[in-house]
Amino acid sequence: QVQLVESGGGLVQAGGSLRLSCAASGRTFSSYAMGWFRQAPGKEREFVAAISRTAYSTYYADSVKGRFTISRDNAKNTVYLQMNNLKPEDTAVYYCAANGNYVQGAPRKSDEYDYWGQGTQVTVSS
Repeated sequence: QVQLVESGGGLVQAGGSLRLSCAASGRTFSSYAMGWFRQAPGKEREFVAAISRTAYSTYYADSVKGRFTISRDNAKNTVYLQMNNLKPEDTAVYYCAANGNYVQGAPRKSDEYDYWGQGTQVTVSS
């Protein structure tokens, strides 16, 4: 089992940057593919980015490709989401999630993730 705690959210102006962090408990972090999802008010949770166990493979939603970068540091049990050129439509609660089944690659569907953090709010003002 793994526990996830997100941090780094906040209020930023359009065009600005934020880096989200997700710290995982336990000594088997490298056994999990990791993902970031977001949920805006009144909308369904949507995929943002995912990274494989070794960071060999990364995946992005079209809406964030070229602006967001997912990375991980297995020695620190942490996954990051660097968000640049933020837009008001990026406003949402951002969640990290862990999947223990994918040996290669990482899932992009929320129902394939086993563990979730509590979320961190990102607000982008215009």
